[in-house]
Amino acid sequence: MGERPRSSKLLDGRRVTLADLIDARLLAPGDRLEFKRPRLGETHYATVTESGGLALDGGQEFRTPSRAAITATGGGSLDGWYAWALSDGRSLDALRQQLLKQAADTADDEDEVAGEAALVAEAVLTAEAAQPAGVDGTHLDPRKRYEWLTETRSLIDAGKEIALPVRELVARWETPTSYPKVEADLANHGIVTVPNFRKVSLDTVVRLASAEDEADPSPDDETQPDFGLTVGNLPSALSGVKSVSPNATFEEAITVMALNRYDQLAVLAGPHNLRGAVTWESIAWARHANADPPFSQAIIEAQEARYDQDLVEALPKLDDSGFVFVRNDHNEVAGIITTADVVATYGETATPFILIGQLDQVLRRLIRRIVTLDEIQALCDPEHRRDLDSYDKLELGDYQRVLGNPEYWKRLKSPFDRVAFIQRLNELRLIRNNIMHFNPEPLDPQTTPKLRNMLRVLRAFEGQ
Repeated sequence: MGERPRSSKLLDGRRVTLADLIDARLLAPGDRLEFKRPRLGETHYATVTESGGLALDGGQEFRTPSRAAITATGGGSLDGWYAWALSDGRSLDALRQQLLKQAADTADDEDEVAGEAALVAEAVLTAEAAQPAGVDGTHLDPRKRYEWLTETRSLIDAGKEIALPVRELVARWETPTSYPKVEADLANHGIVTVPNFRKVSLDTVVRLASAEDEADPSPDDETQPDFGLTVGNLPSALSGVKSVSPNATFEEAITVMALNRYDQLAVLAGPHNLRGAVTWESIAWARHANADPPFSQAIIEAQEARYDQDLVEALPKLDDSGFVFVRNDHNEVAGIITTADVVATYGETATPFILIGQLDQVLRRLIRRIVTLDEIQALCDPEHRRDLDSYDKLELGDYQRVLGNPEYWKRLKSPFDRVAFIQRLNELRLIRNNIMHFNPEPLDPQTTPKLRNMLRVLRAFEGQ
């Protein structure tokens, strides 16, 4: 049961699974798990399966502990890593923490023999790490992030309040930040952020909390769709909102709007009570209709959205009025987004998005020329956890592994230095992750030039 995991790479940028616990011999097929609910007088049972899932008594099998727990109880919001335990009382989360410690203990030895493979496979606990809590987030020694996460988990369990801006949180990972990797590391340690750090801007302060207390309906389901941009990702969404009361005067509203160069103001009767909005246009129409109108005649209906709503869902409201007020996780009116905010956000990622698609096509054609699918599967998916039955399913990480292999690189007959080429490809992979996962972190000004130059070089080589 205490054997060390075969490789710390099994934790590379993803959540720990039951299969990982089985591989590390911390859990075995056939082990019985219990989910006790003393207040309800209930105990549910499940069996670990050969495929690394959980089978409830009755035959239903699930890939993740949370799905099994939710089904067993008939619904609700549960984190199955805390719910299920062995007969000796050790929870799946306790086994997960043991696995993480083993991976951290073995990471240094593995890195020494990994050599160039480190360019294409970074262990989740041995990447560049963070300073301890309370220090401005900059990545440091590889072991420090694991220590910081472990310490943070202990402080949370002890009831300590830990809050920091998203910018400082993600700085504890490598740059550019891979947000799914940050989320996986936090989840592996049973930590969530409130509000979700991926649904707000970099300067929003989030609270670190226990996943047991703040569980999503399916916090460990790897099949759930990735995040797109949310309303809260726009910097202005939760940055505060200027307002007047329903009993304000025209002079008060005009003064606030003029001094701040605003085109609209929220009309609030308390932080939760949005009565509407006033705009220059609504003021003009009210005074046009009546020489001495009451202020209420200038108040128009205001559109609103929650910070965690998908941005695409809010676009019709923006198209209708040009602005939308945003509610935070406490349902307070906490900011405003405008059409200009959306144009700026989408505009800065449009060109890199197109270039990455073109780069993917060229790399795929080069790979197809030199490597068979069987060879790719043996290199990129030796355990057959993915369905790599087509070149179209390859990703940038797969291109790195293939071209980072000395034998396959020779087949390419490239004039470039392999190590330098793979280093640049790794930079582009991180850029791609930033864009495709809609990270709110601004793109580096060199992003587009790097993509353009790589595409130019590859096309020139491809045409030889």
